[in-house]
Amino acid sequence: MSRKKTGRRREALNNRAALIAVTGVVFSLAVAVEVKGTQLRATERELLAQEQTLMMQLNDEKNRAQDLEEERVYVQTKEYIEKVAKEKLGLVNPGETLLKPSEKK
Repeated sequence: MSRKKTGRRREALNNRAALIAVTGVVFSLAVAVEVKGTQLRATERELLAQEQTLMMQLNDEKNRAQDLEEERVYVQTKEYIEKVAKEKLGLVNPGETLLKPSEKK
């Protein structure tokens, strides 16, 4: 009967050791999943911030493109051409008189 008790003790010790080993593996996996999850959350926050920055830049560029398009249309108008001719070249329309203020000191 002592052999049966010794066999049962060994079996109980082996079961206990197996249970401890399985518990250790499960705990290790849980820690690894938590660490990776934390890293992924940090990466997600960084990517969301980057996305917001890029969206703001995109909106700025769309506004700039719209402004440039409006300017492109404006520079093709008669009004713009006359303005530049007067300001840069000093030209006047027929019948116009160019008045310059006198310089008083």
